[in-house]
Amino acid sequence: MPQISDFYGIIIFMNYSDHNPPHFHAWYGSYKAIININDGIVKGEMPGRAIKMILEWLDLHKEELISNWEKARLGQVLTKITPLS
Repeated sequence: MPQISDFYGIIIFMNYSDHNPPHFHAWYGSYKAIININDGIVKGEMPGRAIKMILEWLDLHKEELISNWEKARLGQVLTKITPLS
């Protein structure tokens, strides 16, 4: 699972040929969640502060995430996305 960003201990991944809807995976310590790119719905467990940062990052990079989702579906190399600062 390629890592596309990391910030404040949160690691963001995206799988190749993953199932719809478009989403990414976030890991923070032992916590793991799946975040829907289109609506920000979160599945899994993640501390509230980490979720707030992830959703802020999602809002800033939604177009890049959709582009990476399309690349992943085609088996292309994913682009690194600027971390939250």
